[in-house]
Amino acid sequence: MTALLRYQAALLVRSHRWLPPLLLYGAFLGIGVQTGQPILDSLGYAAAALLPVAAWLVRVGVTQEPAAARDCAAAAVGPGRAHLASVLTGLGAALVLGTAGTLFVAAVSDPHTADHRQEVPVPEATVAGLLAAVACALLGTAVGALCNRPLLRRPGWAIPSTMLAALLVSVAGASPANAAVSGLVDGSHSGAVPMPLLPLALTGAAAAGATALACVLSSRRS
Repeated sequence: MTALLRYQAALLVRSHRWLPPLLLYGAFLGIGVQTGQPILDSLGYAAAALLPVAAWLVRVGVTQEPAAARDCAAAAVGPGRAHLASVLTGLGAALVLGTAGTLFVAAVSDPHTADHRQEVPVPEATVAGLLAAVACALLGTAVGALCNRPLLRRPGWAIPSTMLAALLVSVAGASPANAAVSGLVDGSHSGAVPMPLLPLALTGAAAAGATALACVLSSRRS
């Protein structure tokens, strides 16, 4: 699996298809995060912005190989393992972006509540922001795994489905990613720093289930 991940990561870096998601995430942060804003509000915004970016990066990961190269990899290690490596590569790229974005936001934000009356501990807030970012990246990975090949092979269906699903799971009240982000925003008003452990567990289960389904179908449809 390590060799597969290195292979997929090298493909991603050389293809430069990571650049549009990176620019999108940078645009989100540039528009929504400003120096001196309350730290928990800004961390929540940065985490939420990562969800569609993660879905996009997973789409890049599962579609970047030419068909002939994909068939060779599937013949060598099995289509399920090959597909798993492509999904994990997209998730890994999203986690790198999310970590960098969270650390940047923590560095430029004001460590106080929204009313600027209560101080917020930066280390705890940063950890909470990282956990929320991971939760959003995991749910974005689930979206990317379910809305692209092998379930949806045609770009005309896959791309709008990915965009719509990412939007829905970002704003739905029952979404664990929404819960993680809302917890940070609520903490910005109360002064308490929430650790989104339950949303993280739920999004992890969703990502694992969606990826497992995609890998099984990849094996059957190869």
